[in-house]
Amino acid sequence: MEQNNNGLSLMKEKIGLMMRQNKMAVFSALVILIIVIMAIFAPVFAPYDQTKQDLVNRLISPSFQHILGTDDLGRDIFSRMLYGARVSLSIGLFPTIASMLIGTVLGLIAGYYGKKIDFVIMRLADITLAFPSLLLAMVVMYTLGAGIINIFLAIVIVGWAQTARVVRSQTLALKESEYVEAARSIGVSNLKIMFRHILPNCIPSLIVLFTLNIPANILQESSLSFLGIGAQPPFTSWGLMVSDGKQYIFTDPWIAIAPGVAILVIALAFNFLGDGLRDILDPYMKEQ
Repeated sequence: MEQNNNGLSLMKEKIGLMMRQNKMAVFSALVILIIVIMAIFAPVFAPYDQTKQDLVNRLISPSFQHILGTDDLGRDIFSRMLYGARVSLSIGLFPTIASMLIGTVLGLIAGYYGKKIDFVIMRLADITLAFPSLLLAMVVMYTLGAGIINIFLAIVIVGWAQTARVVRSQTLALKESEYVEAARSIGVSNLKIMFRHILPNCIPSLIVLFTLNIPANILQESSLSFLGIGAQPPFTSWGLMVSDGKQYIFTDPWIAIAPGVAILVIALAFNFLGDGLRDILDPYMKEQ
């Protein structure tokens, strides 16, 4: 119990240090929190129905009535962005969780057992990583068809390999440590050693990787939607909104700029937060 309290106290101290020294990470966390809250409570914050068309007021520039203007169908852009945040953040979050779970399990198995199992898993990872992630995701989307569910599957298929390699490399180092050898000598099963002794030591790296994969997946979804093979109406996402507004970029630029800036802000916020968490969880990286 005392050890746990010491560990908790140390973590609180590190978090306090980050809040004092890395204000950008704290500000980024606040930005992410605000965006998530506004997305969850979009019906409360949205001044208009995101699907309501008003052709009389189409292509209105930003004003007090429509703070980000309206699109070519007269829909309020700010309202659409709030609902689009739900799709963009969901695609950033849930496929990331799924791909990291798969990659973590495969990385543990490959690193712990080695030999043929390691060879097969790592060669599959090498094949996946050999292709640019967006290109591979496009192939998957063209094969499965456009749609939210297929974007989830494409990102999971593309994203597991990086996590698997990170976990495998740490497992290779940790499985030879003294406490793992001691657990093995008293008859602890391989499954318990992997998930109770090795995996907890991989969590700091996984947390940092998680915060960096979310914006990467949001950008990937935005790219797919921009190319017309991502989210499809009646759903909306920031990438789809940029795609819809690209034809008006020289006449009514706010249609594409507003969601484009939102994508940029959320991507930067997650990256700055990831840097801050890395400083907390990986002291060796901070010393470098």
